[in-house]
Order: sequence, then C-alpha cells, then structure tokens
Amino acid sequence: MGWSGILGLEYGIVQAPLGPDISGPELVAAVANAGGLGLLRAPDWESPEYLKDLIRKTRTLTDKPFGVGIVMVFPYKLNLKALLEERVSFLQLSWGEITKELVNEAHSFGVKVVPQVGSYEEAKRAIDSDVDAIIVQGVEAGGHVLGRDGLISLLPRVVDLVGNRDIPVIASGGIVDARGYVAALALGAQGIAMGTRFIATNESYAHHTYKKKLIEMDKTEYTDVFGRARWPGAPQRVLHTPFFNDWKDFPDGENELSQPVIGHTTIHGKEREVRRMAGTVPNASTAGDVESMAMYAGEGVGIIKEILPAAEVIKRLVDGAQLLIQQKFHAHISD
Repeated sequence: MGWSGILGLEYGIVQAPLGPDISGPELVAAVANAGGLGLLRAPDWESPEYLKDLIRKTRTLTDKPFGVGIVMVFPYKLNLKALLEERVSFLQLSWGEITKELVNEAHSFGVKVVPQVGSYEEAKRAIDSDVDAIIVQGVEAGGHVLGRDGLISLLPRVVDLVGNRDIPVIASGGIVDARGYVAALALGAQGIAMGTRFIATNESYAHHTYKKKLIEMDKTEYTDVFGRARWPGAPQRVLHTPFFNDWKDFPDGENELSQPVIGHTTIHGKEREVRRMAGTVPNASTAGDVESMAMYAGEGVGIIKEILPAAEVIKRLVDGAQLLIQQKFHAHISD
C-alpha cells in the first residue's frame, strides 16, 4: 500500500459519486487505475439491470476496486441487491439510516460500506453499525449538503469519536488541491473525498459548459432554490452563475413544476425534460439553455484553474502533499 492508502487502496483519495450520472464508468475507472477510489452513482430510481451493466462496463476499463454510491431518499432496494450480486468492492451510502442489518448484508457479499455523514450524531450511528470507513462532509461541499457544520470543526470531533477503531475517516468539503489534502490529514483524516475537482476532468460526464464554468467562476452559494419538488428539504451548494444571481430569491412555496421546460437530457438511459429551477445538473447529453441550469460546486472551486485527466489530479494531490509535508512542515518542525 502506498503513501496515505486506505481500505486496501494505493492512495487515500476518493472520487465522490457525482449525480445524476457525472461519475460514469470512464471517470470511475480512471480514478481506480490511478490508485484512488472511484464511485459510480446509482440511478435515483430502481434500475437493477442498468446498474449491473454500468458496473460491468466499468470492469472492462479497470481491474482495480471501485464502488457505487446510493442516495437513500430515493428507491434503492433493487439497486442495492444488484450491486451486492455484482460484488462491487465498496458501497457508499448517504441521506439515510445505516443499520447493522444493512452493513452485515453487504459484508456477507464481501462489500465494504462507506457512509457519508454530515453531523456528529450521524457519525456516531454509523460507527455503531460497524461500517468500514466514514466520509465526513462539511457544509463547504458542493451539491446536496447533509449537515450545517464546517469541515474544520466537524472532522476532528468525528476523528476523536472513532478513536482507535479501525474505521478510516475521510474528509469532504471544499478540498481540491494538495493544501486541502494536507489540512485534512492534520485534522486527523486518513483520506479525502472530492467531487468538484473530479467534475472538472476529461473523463467526467459533465456538460462542457458546466466544466468551463468551474474553471471561470470562483463563488458559490448555499441555497434551496433548485429541485424543491423532486428532493424537498435538501439544500445545495451551487455556482453563483448569472442565472442564479437573478433567481436566488425564487419564492418559498414555488418549485420547478410550475416552470417552463428549458432543455432535454438523457440520464441513465432515460430521456428527461429539464425545467427551469430543476436540480438536475447538465451532463454531456444535455441540450437547451444549459447556462440556466443548476451547477453544483464546492467552496474550493476558485482554486480549480484547468480541466485535467483524473490520473493527473491524483498525481498532483499525492506529489504536492508529500512535498508540503516533507519540505515545508518538516522544515518548520526542524527549526
């Protein structure tokens, strides 16, 4: 196992399961081949055969371990059964209750369970369920945010809670470069999970306009204006685009169902209309008024200056973190 490896992986770097289908087989395989943990995103509806096909396609691109992320507020039981039958290496879970029964079932198939939590209380329940690792998400993260605590305060509390148990703690929220990686390690994490930085890669299935905006823009906002009907009570962090600036005061009590159709997309093989104020980010198949669609991004977006291959993102993280630790911090300690 190489520097900062976790869960049998070479490096302690996790690519978040980017919805709805931004982290497809190409991105997940690229991350896995570079020594990190890539995570597919399961459909937000029951589609077990489609999910099996996604997993099998990913296996044609890598022989390394990878996983699947499930958002538990949507129907998932058949998808869960499918990924267990396929015996993927990792099951990432969010927005739901992680029970011992679920963890034990996954373990019986040889699948490790890695929940994402957004609060101290969630972390405690996950630990009590014998999970294999925990992703701690701070409010700095892009997309739908689980909790309200900043990573710098929440992460060390969860690290202390885990104590000497063999449960790696993985930091998530606003991390995009080696400096963030080292900061997370200093706070007690054993790895990092990144979403925004991996959207801005060659292999991600994000629309080219979305990727371009991640490079050009540096401001995000925590809001609840997108996707209120489809996913109520799930605030999100988005890019502060010109469209968002015009619509950030979208009245309470209104949602996307009353808004006009502004585009079309295909998500996990299904054609969909995209309404204004919907929470669906534009993927590579999306057509229409893309600049008026939701674009999730974490607070670290202003540091991202170029679209890179996923393997290069991982290499720069590892090399840069090693350099920081060996040269800057070691030098200060020696002095």
